[in-house]
Amino acid sequence: MFTRLRSRACTANASAVNFPVRKPKESSRKKKQHSDSDVEDLGARIEEAKDNVASAWEPPLWRTQLKNIRQMRSKRDAPVDSVGCSELADRSDGDRTYRFQILISLMLSSQTKDAVTAAAMSNLKKQGCTAEKIAAMSEADLAALIYPVGFAKQKAKYIKHTSALLVKEYDGDIPKTVDDLLKLPGVGPKMAHLAMLCAWRQSSGIGVDTHVHKICNRLGWVQKATKTPEATRRSLEAWFPKELWPEINKLLVGFGQQICLSVNPRCEECLNKSICPYYDSTVKRKRKKTKN
Repeated sequence: MFTRLRSRACTANASAVNFPVRKPKESSRKKKQHSDSDVEDLGARIEEAKDNVASAWEPPLWRTQLKNIRQMRSKRDAPVDSVGCSELADRSDGDRTYRFQILISLMLSSQTKDAVTAAAMSNLKKQGCTAEKIAAMSEADLAALIYPVGFAKQKAKYIKHTSALLVKEYDGDIPKTVDDLLKLPGVGPKMAHLAMLCAWRQSSGIGVDTHVHKICNRLGWVQKATKTPEATRRSLEAWFPKELWPEINKLLVGFGQQICLSVNPRCEECLNKSICPYYDSTVKRKRKKTKN
């Protein structure tokens, strides 16, 4: 009797116990998927943090340097102010022709002094500087008209092909976007952004030529030294206030033509002499070596 009761009690106790339910094991494939997803998410967060740090960077003295450059450029008497690309187009021929001439002057200006570009544009305007008329010219005649701009034959080829394309696809006008401008033969980022600014009055980016590239590296306006104008543009646009983009090309080009020359810069005349990394690290060092 006792044995039977004991057996029933054990059975009752056993039925009252809640044994844990085992969940099915997660497959190794799902674990790997979670692991890969976590790694990707972490990588994305790290890259985002890097971008935030990079975008927060700016040169410590850029406002003072910019103010000084504006003061040195207050007379607006550099070549770019009188015969720069934005000054060479003729408004009297209508908006479409004006915009076309802006683009052509930009295409001529690469590796060419402003005065030479101005002379070439004058020759073209005497023949009728419209997309239709230039598209009808031979490359040889066009090259003769724009000589002695740098790479005259190559530019003649680009300008003729671009003119024909503009006649066919834009009724002799120029594209309204940077992407479409960049599709034109011989048109690079600097030309595209300056065309948007000067022809369409839209600030799409900073036009960086050799002057702007040189000055930004000398002043320390790039986070790391850059080797090309396009690399300088990307670095400059990352921190330079957008509301100042429209003025900076012409301002720095004129400064580069008058004070911050490529060879024998006039550092002694520069208001930024005491806060210029280039002057401190290069000019001073050369003078010390000369004295010694």
